[in-house]
Amino acid sequence: METIVRINDAVNGFAWGTFGLVLLLGTGLICTAITGFFQITHIRHWIRRTFGTIRNEGRIINDAGALSQYRAFCTALGATIGTGNIAGVSTAICVGGPGAVFWMWIAAFFGMMVKYSENVLGIYYRRRNTEGAWSGGPMYYLEDGLGSLKHCRKIGKVLGVLFCIFTVLASFGIGNMGQINKITINIQSTFFSDVDKGMMLGFSRVNISIGLFLMIAAAVIILGGFRRLAAVSEKIIPFMCVIYILGCLVIIVLHIKMLPSVFASIFRFALGPDAVKGGVAGTAIQLAFNTIKNGCKRGVFSNEAGLGSSVMVHSNSCAREPVKQGMWGMAEVFLDTIFICTMTAVVVLSSGAIDLGTGIVAEGTNDATLVAKAFGNSLGRPGEWFVVLAITLFAFTTVLGWSYYGAKVTEYLFGVRIAKLYRFVFIILVVFGAVMESNLAWDISDTFNGLMMIPNLIGVITLTPLIIKLTKNYTDRRIRKMDIPAMLSYDPDIERDALKAVQKGAD
Repeated sequence: METIVRINDAVNGFAWGTFGLVLLLGTGLICTAITGFFQITHIRHWIRRTFGTIRNEGRIINDAGALSQYRAFCTALGATIGTGNIAGVSTAICVGGPGAVFWMWIAAFFGMMVKYSENVLGIYYRRRNTEGAWSGGPMYYLEDGLGSLKHCRKIGKVLGVLFCIFTVLASFGIGNMGQINKITINIQSTFFSDVDKGMMLGFSRVNISIGLFLMIAAAVIILGGFRRLAAVSEKIIPFMCVIYILGCLVIIVLHIKMLPSVFASIFRFALGPDAVKGGVAGTAIQLAFNTIKNGCKRGVFSNEAGLGSSVMVHSNSCAREPVKQGMWGMAEVFLDTIFICTMTAVVVLSSGAIDLGTGIVAEGTNDATLVAKAFGNSLGRPGEWFVVLAITLFAFTTVLGWSYYGAKVTEYLFGVRIAKLYRFVFIILVVFGAVMESNLAWDISDTFNGLMMIPNLIGVITLTPLIIKLTKNYTDRRIRKMDIPAMLSYDPDIERDALKAVQKGAD
């Protein structure tokens, strides 16, 4: 066991250490530069083509084997918005003070273009599976994109397989049992702390009961297929976001006089050495580059930019334009980190749990209790119940999203039939997540989560010339109104069909 711990610590230090941090930040900077700071220079365009289409064309399905762009966005957002939006912000502030929030914004700014680039490549290299549905993701652009370069065919295939293996293993831990464990602990401690729990098969009856309930709920949704999962996400995600934002607004309004001091402290501490350290810790949970390993253990990565996971959902969109779905990726990071995480940060900083003058956390408060205390201090027990509800919804939708990620990479490795078997295994593990207590299991799954990032970002960096071409092709046609042929797919047959749809104005 000690040997396993040492090996895991070494690999984890590599994946989430200096190498991983430089790789992720460097990729974000490169993707931002090669697209001409697309997130700023074309801000009106991408907001109009994403958030501005939700009421109409964002919901239209022009492809029998795909999801609407809005539904694909909600499904990806379900896995993206997780407990990291609460625990990640708390960790950043506890470690680095108020200035950590500034560095989270910077990391999210570059992360928008990483997610954009992933989605662009995902749509460009996707293909149909044996059931007629779209399949896309890092494994495909590694095999067919990186693999198409001279002397890189085997390297691309190997990296694609490694990405899939890491994703499957991470899906069982961070994407399933870790989330269920958080839900169980919060519900048990908040609502059943005074209940005689009793034992069943050596485990708490309350924990097993919670696990069985969550397993049944997950089974009903997951076994109903991807369309049911997407339909549920379309209902839950907007509700979840609105309720959480409203809850945050209540706290912010109650402390409205503190807002100037809150934002002043964020910028005042932004360049301090402690804030820089905290910014790194917090954005790791938000953007997957954490050099302080304990800051992201037992958490999820809020926007997953760089992991390549949500690309598998976005690739199922009915969008024919790679750049168009890339913009939905930008919107995903913007809503998740720039907006929701900022709301959490303002609530925490205005609660009195952080000294805005020194940046020191109040005695008796830590990253695990910071948000709950912020709501509890203002709203009493109902405030704490609200945080438990938020964590439950956030974590459960993350489980649903990761069930799809794991199934898609299993499909790539073994085919559609084995992918269906994977779903049953995934569902059964929900109960284990409710009763397991081993920290090592979460540590190992956290390592695999970090390892996903490496092959994915290698693929993104290698294919930057293609990202430049696709972005320029789109902006020339859609924004500058130039009459030039569209670049829509690596596959001539898929591109031919896509061109027909685009010419008819279906996309």
